[in-house]
Amino acid sequence: MIRTIKTIITGTLVFTAFTVFGQQDPQYTQYMYNTLTVNSAYAGSNGHLAITGLYRTQWVGIEGAPETQSLGIDSPVGKNVGLGLSVVNETIGPSEEQYFDLNFSYTIQASPSHKLAFGVKGGGRLLNIDWSKGNYRDDDVEYYQNIENKLLPVIGAGIYLYGEKSYIGLSVPNFLTDERYDEVEEGLADERIHVYMIGGLVFDLSANTKFKPAVLVKYVPGAPLIADISANFMFYERFILGASVRTGDSVSGLAAFQITNSILVGYAYDYTTTELREFNSGTHEIMLRFELKSKDKGLKSPRFF
Repeated sequence: MIRTIKTIITGTLVFTAFTVFGQQDPQYTQYMYNTLTVNSAYAGSNGHLAITGLYRTQWVGIEGAPETQSLGIDSPVGKNVGLGLSVVNETIGPSEEQYFDLNFSYTIQASPSHKLAFGVKGGGRLLNIDWSKGNYRDDDVEYYQNIENKLLPVIGAGIYLYGEKSYIGLSVPNFLTDERYDEVEEGLADERIHVYMIGGLVFDLSANTKFKPAVLVKYVPGAPLIADISANFMFYERFILGASVRTGDSVSGLAAFQITNSILVGYAYDYTTTELREFNSGTHEIMLRFELKSKDKGLKSPRFF
């Protein structure tokens, strides 16, 4: 990898198990607004067209650190069917990957208050690596050869149980394993299957204040369990403040503003809690969501998800 990150890794062991195992898939602090990227069953669950864009720049100040852009579009297309499109671009050091996924969900009424959705997704990702932007190993000729637009298939599935004020989901975004760039090994490594559990609740603390705890747990075989635990407060259904912690990695502050009934803008800042904090000024994440809500059904109170 590039010289800056290599020096940090070699000298201080600042890349913990989180980085070694958890950075294979893009990660988000505002995951509660970006569920489609990890769970296909989420498609159409809002009951209207929703478009969510997110930009994340990680570990600012370290050359070659991860940078991610994502776009999710989903909508119900029938009584029980939802469709969604997820597009993600991520760069890490000399590598760049683009994900293109189509998501399908089918929903049943699980109880008077909750629906259960089953989702599948299919797509692919393009892998590009330009070794001139980083370091490669002289003992393996593989690292002399750039990779250009290598297409790798993606097949995933998920389930999602949700109501007006609660949700829980379990998913595997990709059952297929192939090669991808590993920032610690400074080369290609086998991709691992990721299993995600996401959940949250919404409580009315008063007429004008809502509280929502949320959690995202990620399991990767052979790696420690990673959990994102967050708490958000919404005031007057317009302004949101919250905090989050990612185990073994960072603490975060979150803020969002419901500009109109259809437009939500959010921001998150991550402060690194590992030794890596000495070499970066934090992580920034910006989110924008647009919802085309039906006038016939009325405007639903913001739910955080």
